[in-house]
Amino acid sequence: MRKVLIILLTAFFAISCTSTGKKEKIEKQFDEISQLVKQEFAPDRREKTFEPVIVVSDDAKTLVLKGSTTEPQAKEALLTKLIENKIEVLDSMKLLPDAALGDKTYGITAQSVINFRYGSGYSNESATQTIMGTPLRILEKRGGWSRAITPEGYIAWVSSGSIQPMNESEYNAWTAAPKLIVTTHYTLFRETPSENGAVVSDGVLGNIVRADGASGNYNKVILPNGKVAFVLKAHTTEFSQWIASRNASADNIISTASQFLGFPYMWGGTSVKAMDCSGFTKTVFYLNGVILERDASQQALTGEGVEITEKFENLQKGDLLFFGSKATPERKERITHVGIYISNGEFIHSATSVKINSLIPDSHNYYDGSNRLVRIQRLITKIDQDPGIVSLAKHQWYFN
Repeated sequence: MRKVLIILLTAFFAISCTSTGKKEKIEKQFDEISQLVKQEFAPDRREKTFEPVIVVSDDAKTLVLKGSTTEPQAKEALLTKLIENKIEVLDSMKLLPDAALGDKTYGITAQSVINFRYGSGYSNESATQTIMGTPLRILEKRGGWSRAITPEGYIAWVSSGSIQPMNESEYNAWTAAPKLIVTTHYTLFRETPSENGAVVSDGVLGNIVRADGASGNYNKVILPNGKVAFVLKAHTTEFSQWIASRNASADNIISTASQFLGFPYMWGGTSVKAMDCSGFTKTVFYLNGVILERDASQQALTGEGVEITEKFENLQKGDLLFFGSKATPERKERITHVGIYISNGEFIHSATSVKINSLIPDSHNYYDGSNRLVRIQRLITKIDQDPGIVSLAKHQWYFN
């Protein structure tokens, strides 16, 4: 009897090891195939989502394709390659936006400033921010988190309570309604039209809310989450008037940028509360009525290139300076920092805080990273001519 038991156990472990080995082989092969598809159809997680997952049963006989993607062609290519490699799967991979959202695929940023992350949890790396009134497109929900697209096309995760989901008709009603924009660095939305009124929410420069009347020195407003509040008239202006007054000239860009001298740096920040380097340039252009790409590496691919010369005589006020490392035969160009050119070799940027530095070695405020200047791009001449430089007035998410 003991001999029979030993034989059975040996056979069991042999089968188990064989199944485990087959499972690991399938998972490895799947990873290799999915990476190839990702590189072809969705290489940049900031712009496109492709996150396939394969679930293999213990006996390696049942394979289920899960995960999600914004790219139907990527999913089709993946399924084709799996078949070619004799990997048959049950397809449960979601195309985004997720059908489970129903018609609530639109959204509005509902708090003064909200943080987006690269994953659905607070421990994940900060990606970007949006400010109150910013329109969004919701892709999916997971627990208390939502994956959404910002107006410049950036995809990341945000806590669901920070945004107001809407269907198309609700969203169109919001877009068409008269609105106000906050024009002071900071403000408070209160329950009553009084400085003693309880605070409903804080507000920052650029926040957009619905107008709903007035009371004394206060405007009555409706926040994106539906709450009624009051804000000082002196802290806001009509959004349509503000849009009409925007002029992204070089002088206006520098004037706006200078308002933030001394403001703190924060990785992922794109608001007046704190800004990283590209968040700073993005905020400055937004306040002049222009939406830029989110990151420095993306902004560097927009506008028209300006030749870098020894004395920087080609530079003009408002040009963006990009720092990093130049391309070599072994590696691609790498952009790590951006600033806005002022004049006479000086530029303004966010590095520990918003400050003015110089490209000229003998200057008292010389920037140590000046030798890493990689490229110069002129954006203000390409507004609405470049898909990465779009005026708010012509952005369909803000206006129907």
